[in-house]
Formats: sequence, structure tokens, C-alpha cells
Amino acid sequence: QAQLVESGGGLVQPGGSLRLSCEVSGLTFSTYDMSWYRQAPGKERELVAQITSAGSSTNYADSVKGRFTISRDNAKNTVFLQMSGLNLEDTALYSCNARRIFPYFREDHWGRGTQVTVSS
Repeated sequence: QAQLVESGGGLVQPGGSLRLSCEVSGLTFSTYDMSWYRQAPGKERELVAQITSAGSSTNYADSVKGRFTISRDNAKNTVFLQMSGLNLEDTALYSCNARRIFPYFREDHWGRGTQVTVSS
């Protein structure tokens, strides 16, 4: 059974940094594209960053470009999100997603999330 476990969230001051991790088990990690999503109270879940299965390509939401970096270690079945220059609008529950897309369906697995709170 697939398990995605996020860690690294917490309370940080504006301008600060955090590094989120998502450790994956029960899947062949290297075959999945990985993403970080976030959801703030009262808002819809939004895509933050994506990385392809081999780590050769990444994609970011405009709101985090230049501040966040997604990376992965396929030997450790872990995806990371390095966040810097955090601001109040980055406060949210951050969840990781493992996805594979096939011709006729999409396979998704989700973690429960880790809370990031930016506050002075």
C-alpha cells in the first residue's frame, strides 16, 4: 500500500525558510512524477511545484518561482521542497502527490500534508 509522509512544516517568520520532505513507500518511486500542492483555509488546493520521474524537468506556480525549489532523491524515495523568502500568503497545508498518467486513466497518491504557518 502506498504511503506518502510529509515532514518539515512549522512556524516561520516572514522572509524565513523551510525545507519540506515527502518520503514515499509502497510505490516504485522512480516511475512517478511528484508534486507539491497547498491549500490555505477557505481556498482551493493549488499546485505549487512539479518534478518529473527522473528529475529532469520542473514546473512552478508563478507565485513561488524564484523562491521555492523542488528536488528528488530516487535512491531515498523522497521529494523535497526548499522554500525561502516565505510570506504570509504561503501559509497553508502542504501535501505531496505521486502521479502516473496512462492513456485512459490517471493514478494518484496523496500524503496527509504538513502545515506551514508564516507569521511574525
